[in-house]
Amino acid sequence: MLKAVGIVGSPRKGGNTEILTAHCLKAIAEEGLATELVKLAGLSIAGCTACGYCFENEGCNIEDDFPAIYEKMAGADVLIIGSPVYFSSAPAMVKGLLERVGFMSGRKGVFAGKVGGPLVVARRAGQNYTFTELLLWFHIMQIVNPGSIYWNVAFGREKGEVQNDQEGMNIAWHFGKNVARVAKKLRG
Repeated sequence: MLKAVGIVGSPRKGGNTEILTAHCLKAIAEEGLATELVKLAGLSIAGCTACGYCFENEGCNIEDDFPAIYEKMAGADVLIIGSPVYFSSAPAMVKGLLERVGFMSGRKGVFAGKVGGPLVVARRAGQNYTFTELLLWFHIMQIVNPGSIYWNVAFGREKGEVQNDQEGMNIAWHFGKNVARVAKKLRG
């Protein structure tokens, strides 16, 4: 069975990013894929130190919660990264995760041919830049990125407020459906 992993890159448990990512995974599950929601909240994931360890060895020599998350990502057929916007960018934990995944596996093509993309939520602005920032990572990792009915962004500040953005929720839903359909054709 194909598997989709949704990474929630917010330090807040149960927040808007988690709601949006879970909503997308529900659409994916309706298409028959197994899904798993992975929350970075409460975990420790440092940024890459550019030490070069992963170029010559297996894994990463930084001791934190990264290895378990990496294994889930590498084992998935579909990868969704949900991120809040902090000062017009993804938060440091999301960047650290993607830097390390990229350096550790990019040259090896571990993610080539997987299907997925980003989901971004913020109070007022910065979604488009953060969406692009994450989308560029998906492209360099050779992950196939289906579209939706608009860019994968939504609005919300207070906990649960993203559910009031019907357009944003609908975009995430259609993105999930498209990701699942493409994954089934490419990997099924």
